[in-house]
Amino acid sequence: MKRVRLIDVAERAGVSMKTVSNVIHDYPHVAPALRARVQAAIDELGYRPNLTARRLATGRTGMIALAIPEIDHPYFSELSRRIAEEATGLGYRVIFEQTLSDASAERAVLHDREAGLVDGVIFHPVQMGTMEIARLAPDVPLVLLGEAAMPVTTDHVMIDNVAAAADGVDLLLTAGRRRIAFLGTVRDDITGSTGQRLLGYQDRLIAAGIRPDPWLILPVDGFSIEDSRVALLRAIDRGVDFDAVLCRDDKFAIGALKALATAGRSVPAEVAVLGWDDTHLASYSSPALTSIAPDKHALAQTALGLLVERIEGHKGVGRHRIVPHSISVRETTPG
Repeated sequence: MKRVRLIDVAERAGVSMKTVSNVIHDYPHVAPALRARVQAAIDELGYRPNLTARRLATGRTGMIALAIPEIDHPYFSELSRRIAEEATGLGYRVIFEQTLSDASAERAVLHDREAGLVDGVIFHPVQMGTMEIARLAPDVPLVLLGEAAMPVTTDHVMIDNVAAAADGVDLLLTAGRRRIAFLGTVRDDITGSTGQRLLGYQDRLIAAGIRPDPWLILPVDGFSIEDSRVALLRAIDRGVDFDAVLCRDDKFAIGALKALATAGRSVPAEVAVLGWDDTHLASYSSPALTSIAPDKHALAQTALGLLVERIEGHKGVGRHRIVPHSISVRETTPG
């Protein structure tokens, strides 16, 4: 199929190539009727700008990269969609990179920076540390997500995991629960988020006059639903006494619900269950899962806003932004 050229769009719309270029690059001083005519020609012909030509002309490609640990993890999947939608609204396309929390894959994302294909990168690191990222040459704009690395020179967006965990514990305490288990601590976990959530859990218990019980901090062998199911059943078999479970994510909460059903424990009458991330799993579990809800829209909007400002020339030290969280109350906690 013959490639549609800029001149083809200009001829179809009956305008100059300069006018087409102004519309493509969202030049503000184009009459609305003229802009609509050019856009109609672009849509009709299926014109796609040549990235190499655009970069030579403007220094930009109109594309950004989003690098996340797991594409199929419910939280990252939903956040990625929000970022892609927000990017489209700002006139950018998104290249997705899955690192699988592998150090070499993470370094490739930042050192290669998509070999000049993108104008900026939104990156959720797991293995790379603060100083390694801080030493990178600032040749491509970068915004970080997550809790693993927080260099002062780089923009960063996250929720307050400590405060969110404390709010979750407070919800359970208000419901009269006093033996609140934390599910859980994962062997070889390097994400950073679990530790912060555990800190908030302990802090709120102590503030309520409850001494944290090490037996209620449940070890888990991995990050899957099955791993969490097995971990909670082991705790039940050991005779660990608990009346609520705060889970590090919704996957663990689903595993907890399966374990409690196997053990014949009623939810929430006997055991309340609180998930984290408020993914689609929460709404469709049975019973429907109460879950700590990061504001994914605010995460996407804030990260894209910072990145676009960097792309457009903003300089200076890193800007660290905390976005809101809430709790979506459903059926697994007492009303």
